[in-house]
Amino acid sequence: MKKVLITGTAGFIGSHLAAKLLSDGYEVVGLDMVNDYYDVNLKYARLERAGIAKESVSYGSMVQSSASPAYRFIQLKLEDKEQVMNLFEAEQFKVVINLAAQAGVRYSLTNPEAYIDSNITGFLNILEACRHHPVENLIYASSSSVYGLNANMPFSVRSNVDHPVSLYAASKKSNELMAHTYSHLFGIPTIGLRFFTVYGPWGRPDMALFLFTDAILRDRPIEVFNHGKMERDFTYIDDIVNGMAKMVDRPPRGDSNWDPVHPDPSKSTAPYRLYNIGNNSPVRLMDFIEAIEQALGKEAIKEMKPIQPGDVVKTWADVDALAEDYDYRPGTSIRFGVNNFIAWFREYYGI
Repeated sequence: MKKVLITGTAGFIGSHLAAKLLSDGYEVVGLDMVNDYYDVNLKYARLERAGIAKESVSYGSMVQSSASPAYRFIQLKLEDKEQVMNLFEAEQFKVVINLAAQAGVRYSLTNPEAYIDSNITGFLNILEACRHHPVENLIYASSSSVYGLNANMPFSVRSNVDHPVSLYAASKKSNELMAHTYSHLFGIPTIGLRFFTVYGPWGRPDMALFLFTDAILRDRPIEVFNHGKMERDFTYIDDIVNGMAKMVDRPPRGDSNWDPVHPDPSKSTAPYRLYNIGNNSPVRLMDFIEAIEQALGKEAIKEMKPIQPGDVVKTWADVDALAEDYDYRPGTSIRFGVNNFIAWFREYYGI
């Protein structure tokens, strides 16, 4: 079995991806700091699903899953360079998927240091570890936030992304630049994925679907920013992990036809690629809220508010490159996805 390191496996996408790759026959080592950016009980519950008991987790110690002989977990900070290097030396990973990061746009307005520590220093340590303990493929999380002030729709990986509107977005753009440097200098194959508003069961409590569902069920008002005049390319979690699974054994190659006079920022002569991974079908915020209301059988109390600093009005992913290279075909409707999330939410919280 090919051994894969997935960082961020106590997180939303990471926990689903670990389950998918285990079912596909890979050996998986999960890594997460389990920080308190949001409810750690939800993070530990995700780990419990994978057979990692909360009481067995101890910083720097590898834990064997009780649910799968092919899954182990270690609590670790990416900023802890010595421990990261020791892990790579001991395990000799074939593939690394870096999903661990300090998430959230609004949180970056008040806690900027967390983004430099985790998203910049932590990612540098991953790159250095891949350099000194060579891997076949490094896949890492970028974000649709990198498009910032760019208003060209749909967002294309060939477009300019030089105007981020949050430090979170700037840190993700930095990751892309750092990855290209290491691909160019050291031949590390890297794939950067710009995620577009991922949602589904076990989702994050700071995301709109979670916040809206919780508020509506508890008869609290929901905050509707930009007076509802927003659109998001909501992407269901199964479409995301099914797409990512296709990339694990297919690292990028350098493009010998890449033109340095008219450079395409999504590729290079180095083994480096950038892709949007989204639904390619933006949904109006008010339609999204209506889907939640219908699934709950209950109308939301809406507080209309101006747009928040760091937010963008619309996201829309051009996924043609990912469809061409990896046959990526997202197909989950917003109503199906919302219904699945709410079924999980009611069961998990007993509401």
